[in-house]
Amino acid sequence: MATFRKNVEEIRNRVVLTEFVVRNAHTTDYPGNYPGYDDKWDMQKFQKSFKIDVVQLNENFMEFDMVGIDAAIANAFRRILIAEVPTMAIEKVFIYNNTSIVQDEVLAQRLGLIPIKADPCLFEYRSTDEDSAKQEESEIDTIKLHLKIKCSRNPRTSKDSSDPRELYENHVVYSRDIKWVPIGNQADVFADSNIGPVHDDILIALLRPGQELDIIMHCVKGIGKDHAKFSPVATASYRLLPEITLLDRVVGEKAERLKQCFSQGVIEVEDIHVSVESTGILPPNLLVTEAIKVLMAKCQRFLSEMDTPNIE
Repeated sequence: MATFRKNVEEIRNRVVLTEFVVRNAHTTDYPGNYPGYDDKWDMQKFQKSFKIDVVQLNENFMEFDMVGIDAAIANAFRRILIAEVPTMAIEKVFIYNNTSIVQDEVLAQRLGLIPIKADPCLFEYRSTDEDSAKQEESEIDTIKLHLKIKCSRNPRTSKDSSDPRELYENHVVYSRDIKWVPIGNQADVFADSNIGPVHDDILIALLRPGQELDIIMHCVKGIGKDHAKFSPVATASYRLLPEITLLDRVVGEKAERLKQCFSQGVIEVEDIHVSVESTGILPPNLLVTEAIKVLMAKCQRFLSEMDTPNIE
């Protein structure tokens, strides 16, 4: 029995090389796949073997290794980070004046994709009901932003200058020109939050003398699966890093084919690598924490549905 158990564990952890494909056998396993082998999930065994090693962490990027879990769990975190961790983003754009060459629809889309720095935990979701949709925005569910700028000639420029940066004032509109307009008691509650665009150098439009923009924007809370603008990550990826052992020499064409099956620079490692790059709205380590909370809630809902009797 001990020999059988050892052989099964070797099969579960091996990398299988077929004629044109390399795959990890463990990623397709499920409990009960091997007759006579008890491979059901065990909490104590998981707690002993699971660990997280943070490889790199800075303001907008986090890279860490998760050891002792299946690749499906890493992929679940990736999908949750992309689509289910909430953020605040521009939802409504009220254009009162736009005399630039950028069409209203294009301008509204550009504004909607600007990452907004605001803690979504401090706001509530706006209801999607028809009655509530007619209600005015409040301080608990909406952030109001204002963009008002007009281009004019610079009276102090020399007559021989041809540089637009010298000839015109306010001819380049950046995200830094968007100003936060507090609603209700937001000025007191979020006095230290510095609400506004994450980056101040995002180009919005180019103006010429006489052209101007006067725009009001409303930011609401949402998730990435509703619209990509709510996604808090620029990239979230994972890769399986198994230990690879070649039992025989591989030469010639087969060696070239084998090399192409792997990413460049593959070495001997034993864990799953996950990286998260934030858009700057929230720190990457906080995004991972929020993703874990979402996954836990999903599991709890699933267990509750399993316990609920099916009454027809």
